[in-house]
Amino acid sequence: MKTVLKYLQTYSFRAVVGMLIKFTAAICELLIPLLLERIIDVSVPEGDLAAIWRQSGLMMALAFGAVLCNITANRMAAWVSLEITRTLRGDVYRRIETLSCAQMDRFSQATLVSRLTNDTYNVHQMFDKIQRGGVRAPMLVLGGLTLSFLMEPILALIMLLICILTCLTIWFMTRRGIPYYTRAQESVDTVVRILRENASGVRVIRALGQQIHECDRFELSNVEACHQEQRAATTMAATNPLTEFLLSAGLTLVIIMGAYRVNAGLMPAGRVVAFLSYFSLIQTATIGIAKVFVKISKGVASAQRLEEILLLPSEQSTEQDTSTYTSEVGMQDVSFSYLGIEPNIENASFTLQKGEMLGIMGAIGSGKTTLVSLLLRLYEVNSGVVWIGGENVNSQDRRALNGRFGVVFQNSALLSGSIYENIAFLRDISREDALSAAKTAQAMEFISTLPDGMDHHVDIRGGNLSGGQKQRLNIARALAAKPEILVLDSADSALDYRTAAALYAAIRRDYPEITLIVITERVAPLRNADRILLLEDGRIAAQGSHKTLLQASPRYRRIVELQEGGAVL
Repeated sequence: MKTVLKYLQTYSFRAVVGMLIKFTAAICELLIPLLLERIIDVSVPEGDLAAIWRQSGLMMALAFGAVLCNITANRMAAWVSLEITRTLRGDVYRRIETLSCAQMDRFSQATLVSRLTNDTYNVHQMFDKIQRGGVRAPMLVLGGLTLSFLMEPILALIMLLICILTCLTIWFMTRRGIPYYTRAQESVDTVVRILRENASGVRVIRALGQQIHECDRFELSNVEACHQEQRAATTMAATNPLTEFLLSAGLTLVIIMGAYRVNAGLMPAGRVVAFLSYFSLIQTATIGIAKVFVKISKGVASAQRLEEILLLPSEQSTEQDTSTYTSEVGMQDVSFSYLGIEPNIENASFTLQKGEMLGIMGAIGSGKTTLVSLLLRLYEVNSGVVWIGGENVNSQDRRALNGRFGVVFQNSALLSGSIYENIAFLRDISREDALSAAKTAQAMEFISTLPDGMDHHVDIRGGNLSGGQKQRLNIARALAAKPEILVLDSADSALDYRTAAALYAAIRRDYPEITLIVITERVAPLRNADRILLLEDGRIAAQGSHKTLLQASPRYRRIVELQEGGAVL
């Protein structure tokens, strides 16, 4: 909570000014019952009509002043809370962008979306309510009690006792409510996760006829989220009724005791009216405090979830390593585990010179993508050394390291925009470079048939394109920045053999100095590779050129036989 509260410091001056205006409004409201008492007990018995008009006019001016002050302060509170939320949301987003992949794996995409939207909204509501009611309501309670004690201590004691009981009730209910709201937010995370899964996998769900199953799954999560929210709401729902009951009981006692004292001649009737006015102010303010604490309960729970993101330590730091390596890309005795239980990559070693081609093959789950992720430093190795450009990746700036690469992953996303915008991908890339990359990626075959060409609109996630067209656009995007190293992770899986062959030939022709790393299950693209890694259960079972592996690796030879119908040579 302390981390989130620090965001108030930037706007503290405006917040303090708003609270002072709220304080002024509370003073105006507290003075009105005093004038009312004077009119009833002094001016009316004396028949001083001028004094009655004068005091009534002053009461009206105080009422208008209180309204204007409250409106002004509320507008300032709204601006401050909105700016705090904007800054907080931006910082959380930027922190998410800098999280390591290992840290991202510990959070689901759904919870990150929920924290960035729902939790920041709850924090906004908390700051807004604190500024609106956090000064005025306590001021009315304390001011009303103080003036009441000055006027009639006996009746004021009743009011004080009721206020103490009310505050204890609010504190107890708020303390119980925060854990419930935390669990409710976690349930919302699950609902968001299922919604994202269904939105991204809608074609598969419909193709397999699983709409009813997914609706049932969503309904279960939705019911659980409602149940958790209901538990939190039920706990906090008792706050207002209990508060109102205590205040109503106190009001009744004040009326009874006041009537008795007036009847006994111990206090004037106007003072009872003033007491009732103060009690009404205190009652309204106390209920307002209860509402503030409901918002605080939600806000604190959400602030704690946001702090988990903001306070995450950086897992990737730049280290000093003056060692130089003779090859462009390589690994030496690298081991890595996602969960720290079983190794996903074990004792991996290889080298690759600038401009050469590396092929990576292996069964599903053998560690192909993991190996490339370590080259990109998306994850930190547990042991061993990874180098790019002859330098340890741990000693390189992350932006500079990533700038060396052009990468096409298995499920690279497309933006909602033109083909050119998707190839440029928010980078300073000219249309000429984008067009050249599209030609190399064999994308001009279909782009040239579109009426708008490079300006043709692409739906979100490439919904209006085929699988092969999306892959070629992603390859063009990777090539457009003219990277030193191009990584293609199953990027030709949706391409026919003719297009795939033309793609690799064009890359070698148009980008002769590029270092190419290809993850594929096809043997054909790797026939001319300088080095092929054959992975088995996270270990490099064999490596070498196509001809070398045909002779040295029975498993590689079997793969070739299966794909090429026995035509090994």
